[in-house]
Order: sequence, then structure tokens, then C-alpha cells
Amino acid sequence: MTVTLHVCITCRAGQALREGEITPGARLHSAILETGVPEGVIVVPVECLSACSQGCSIALSGIRRWSYVYGRLSDANAPDVLAGAAAYAAAPDGIVPWRSRPEIFRKQSLARIPPIALLPEAAE
Repeated sequence: MTVTLHVCITCRAGQALREGEITPGARLHSAILETGVPEGVIVVPVECLSACSQGCSIALSGIRRWSYVYGRLSDANAPDVLAGAAAYAAAPDGIVPWRSRPEIFRKQSLARIPPIALLPEAAE
């Protein structure tokens, strides 16, 4: 099953940028594409993940899977991001065993969001 890796391309990672300078988020997005996206992962650039105080951020999501938001990333983390995305794609519910996650996914998680299908029914 295909999963989506959202990459915030507008992220400035707390830096003041000069006019025309490429944002750290856009550099992370480019590095991810240049490194080579694994099978089963679609990369989607997004305008903002609202994790502005947490440096560059990404989110992983898929149907009937837990979703995750990770922060404090840079273009140097592209190989680890892709390794984590591949492991996420291989996990049927999106939950990758702790020790199988890249270190940045163990230490830089900002949010874990339950699958829509697992949410309790609306109060009656």
C-alpha cells in the first residue's frame, strides 16, 4: 500500500533568509528526491505543517495507519527520513517497532495521530 511523505517546503528552520534564498524545508525536499524515494512512498511538498518552532518538519500518513509528524530535520537527514518512510510503508498499521526506526524518528517525533478508522464514534 502506498503512503505519503509530506515535506514542509516553506520551513525556515528559525533562520532569517535573504531574498531568493532557498528555504531549509525546500532543501530537505530536494535532498529527499535526489536520494531516491523508496517503492510505496509518494513525496508531497506542502506549504506548512505548523511546526515552525521545530525546524524542518515532515509527516507520514496512510489509509488505516497511524500518522506521524517529525521535526528538527535538515537536508542531511534525507537518507534517514527515507529509511523511516520505507519502514512505515512496510508496516500494515504504520507502527514501526521502536528499534527498527531511524534514530531521528525515535527522538524527533512531534506528534502521533491515530487512524481515522480507529477513532471512537461521535458521541450520541
